[in-house]
Amino acid sequence: MQPFIVVIPIRLASSRLPNKALADIGGLPMVVRVAKQARASGAARVLIAADTQCICDVAHAHGCEAILTRSDHSSGTDRISEATQHFGWSDDTLIVNVQGDEPLIDPALIRGVAAHLASCSDSAMATAVHPMTEAAEIFNPNLVKAVLDAYGHALYFSRAPIPWNFKAWPAHWRRENPPLATALPLYRHIGLYAYRVSFLRRFVQLPPAPIETIEALEQLRALWHGERIATLITYQAPAPSVDTPADLARVRALFAAHTHSAMS
Repeated sequence: MQPFIVVIPIRLASSRLPNKALADIGGLPMVVRVAKQARASGAARVLIAADTQCICDVAHAHGCEAILTRSDHSSGTDRISEATQHFGWSDDTLIVNVQGDEPLIDPALIRGVAAHLASCSDSAMATAVHPMTEAAEIFNPNLVKAVLDAYGHALYFSRAPIPWNFKAWPAHWRRENPPLATALPLYRHIGLYAYRVSFLRRFVQLPPAPIETIEALEQLRALWHGERIATLITYQAPAPSVDTPADLARVRALFAAHTHSAMS
């Protein structure tokens, strides 16, 4: 498949979990764990794009490549764009944006999203989705939902439970034991993106879209401006990310359990 580069944009500041980028997971800082998973994907290169020198220092101490980027970027995409400009990567270079709070991300999924974009010449971006069945997930605004067209392109992303089957989900929403038989599957969006450098350069110049601002979802900017997003459906549940102290405890427990299982 076409070679690809993984860039991990990361900030030190976090309102819900201070310094989470450096949180210890199994004896390594979280950002280093993310980089190790990215390396296992077969990426030609893995780069950490950080907003503070201390993250770069930690990355370098553990043998990871890192670059210091501006601290005032409003999004990870802007941070990645700065990195591409710094290294002068060509327009057709394939970049995968792996979030810095995904220490258990599946390397095969990273590789799969990269390969999916490489095979979709009509799409500017590629991402991943996973079928949803639990009411707690469907009604959770922190879990983004995706609606696809007949060809696997994204039609829309929302924090609302879409598509809304008003016959199966009446007005009182039946949150307890709801009927889940719907005409269309419900998909959870997984925040993993692949794009070519040429698109990335265009994207950061586009004005934010009204729907992007309302939903607080950056990928809607691409749809608003007429770009296509190819989606890869994965039937393996995504590993949890780390946003809160409770998330960190859960990920530490999962990592410890996996390590123990691998050693036994």
